[in-house]
Amino acid sequence: MSIWAPKRYVSRVERIDLDDLWASGKRAIMLDRDNTLVPRDRKTAPASVLAWLDAARERGFKLYMVSNNWHKDQVQRSSSELGLDFICFACKPLPFALNRALARMGVAHEAAVLIGDQLYTDVWAGNFAGVDTILVKPQTHVDLWYTQIFRIFERRALRNVPCEE
Repeated sequence: MSIWAPKRYVSRVERIDLDDLWASGKRAIMLDRDNTLVPRDRKTAPASVLAWLDAARERGFKLYMVSNNWHKDQVQRSSSELGLDFICFACKPLPFALNRALARMGVAHEAAVLIGDQLYTDVWAGNFAGVDTILVKPQTHVDLWYTQIFRIFERRALRNVPCEE
């Protein structure tokens, strides 16, 4: 597996089988906020995401939101809604925020996975930090202007990567 590519590519968070993650030794899930948990054009997460997070908690996973969003009020509102500890302004793809989240959860790198919607921030940060990564399709096409530019290159990089629907 390349350090530049996700371990898996899945259509959306809710399609990730928690039993499979647990069976593979994962005990912690770090999640991006914008367009992974919460659509960029909404303030709240869909009910299906809330249900998936509840199922993850029931299964025994430790959860942590790691977001590049620098608007602490937005990230904090989502963390309250979703029942997650959080780090905002994470500066992904640098791995430092992920390492901090892992330390706070008391989880080894090999027991964690990062789930996010961007190849060049989320996936690279997870890979640089030494955790498995799962790329999900963004929940909406609404993005920041510079993310829209990255998406062009992302589509080219992912054109031959099969997505688990």
